Amino acid sequence: MPSTVYLVPSFLTDEAKHSIPLYIMESVRQCQVIFAENERTTRRFLKSMDASVVIDNFEWHTIHKAENEVVEAFTQAIRKGQNIAIISEAGCPGIADPGQQLVAVAHALKCTVRPLVGPSSIVLALMASGMSGQQFEFVGYLPIDNTERLKKIKELEIHSQKNNSTKIFIETPYRNNQLMASLLQHCQTNTKLCVASNITGADEQIHTKSVADWKKSLPELHKVPAIFLLYAGQ
Repeated sequence: MPSTVYLVPSFLTDEAKHSIPLYIMESVRQCQVIFAENERTTRRFLKSMDASVVIDNFEWHTIHKAENEVVEAFTQAIRKGQNIAIISEAGCPGIADPGQQLVAVAHALKCTVRPLVGPSSIVLALMASGMSGQQFEFVGYLPIDNTERLKKIKELEIHSQKNNSTKIFIETPYRNNQLMASLLQHCQTNTKLCVASNITGADEQIHTKSVADWKKSLPELHKVPAIFLLYAGQ
């Protein structure tokens, strides 16, 4: 039988078990091999979903950045006809998380690839932002260097205005406040910003305001997982 590669979502916060459909574990049970971004937390995730699952029955590999040896192990599992689960640390594999390189290998080897439904902070933030979901772009992390960051912010704002599109980006949580300060300092006052923090968590916060309104009440985002969205369109 040809291999099937399952892209398995995991919850974004520990209290968000409800965000994972129950059928996920049915798919995991059909697998013999797991490629995980973090084996320890993935083991805990699977046990929290189904305490009866025998974790050590799976062959485990850590993804990291899909180094040559990981790709080789993945290729060998496919050649053996084994079913494979790819599980990232939080959210969905391949969406701002590891996995896409292994999926590309799966397609090259003509495997069936099955993406499973689950939470993606990027998609959930966009859904809740009230910004354009017809034209949007995820740009990852903005530059750390202040000059380069300012240049990028202005580029995003101009492109958003010109193309009526939403720009989505993230930051290392301990630099969130600095990023917010840069956005408020350099964006036009009528540009809209959405800050979505702790998505699916008990203290989830999602707010969209103009830059002018954000300046009246600054959020405290230090070490808080957050997604930022910028919209300068009409």
